[in-house]
Amino acid sequence: MTGRIRLAVLAGGRSSEHEISLASAASVAAALDHERYDVRTIEIGRDGRWALPPGDARAGLPGTTAETLPVPADSAPATLGAVDVVLPILHGPFGEDGTVQGLCELAGVAYVGPGVLASSVCMDKDVFKTLMRGAGIPVASHVALRLGDPVANPFGYPVFVKPANMGSSVGISKVRSESELAEAVALARRHDEKVMIEEFVDGMEIEVGVLGNLPSPVASQPGQVVSHHADWYDYSSKYDEGGSELVIPPPGLSEAQVERARELALAAFVATSCEGMARADFFVRASDGEVVINELNTIPGFTATSFYSRLFAASGIRYQELLDRLIALALERHERRSGLVY
Repeated sequence: MTGRIRLAVLAGGRSSEHEISLASAASVAAALDHERYDVRTIEIGRDGRWALPPGDARAGLPGTTAETLPVPADSAPATLGAVDVVLPILHGPFGEDGTVQGLCELAGVAYVGPGVLASSVCMDKDVFKTLMRGAGIPVASHVALRLGDPVANPFGYPVFVKPANMGSSVGISKVRSESELAEAVALARRHDEKVMIEEFVDGMEIEVGVLGNLPSPVASQPGQVVSHHADWYDYSSKYDEGGSELVIPPPGLSEAQVERARELALAAFVATSCEGMARADFFVRASDGEVVINELNTIPGFTATSFYSRLFAASGIRYQELLDRLIALALERHERRSGLVY
């Protein structure tokens, strides 16, 4: 490819993680090398409208002169098709769940991160955990409550109650007694019709980043998540100043446990058909040291100080290089798949 790569950064989105997405996207746009990339940032509003930058706009969120259009709209695929690669920095439903990825597929444009199936599977934590069990990858026990199901907890207390399709700990409750269960399920159902009740895993929480396309993705060194604002990694721990820290390497883990976490991160990445990037979240059980996967995030937080970026920085891949690699991986996959016959 000659000349600068035309890159569209998608930011915002309809989910409750809108503001988190804007912060990640602003960090990405500022870090990209504008001698290599012609960067345009497209902000998707909470109402689903796309704000397109003026023709000469550079990186940065569009201002009041931006064009807006509802999505889906005839011009949306054409807008995406006018660039070489799309970088969706969208978290939660309507961005991380395969919807935007499908729009990119329809537009015939390369995009960063996992595809439609992988994005959808990893967003639905019930489906993800079911798939993990089928692949022989250890996960915590859970039950899914669908519409019409009675509210019942088979695990004792405490347990976690969460929407099946959501991120950033939105709608999640740590339930400590039977009297709290119905209220926690009602809260989760504000965000999704399917609710999960998960067993409580007493142990260390660690994360591992994954980078690459099939057949050779690589795993970062793991890091321990330490929450300061709560006894679990809730929303305020994730996003409030001083709410949490990442300790690399995790203290007290054996070399075998470190390698097990990296091995399982790659296994989950492959089993879900992920490509590009993902962040695997684990628990290490205090009772027996078993490494248990919790979820796979296909578009993790993406500022320079986000855990995914820091995991790879500790593994020798700095922020700007990480972005360069992700864009190259998107273009490589698009080129590879262009030869398929449908």
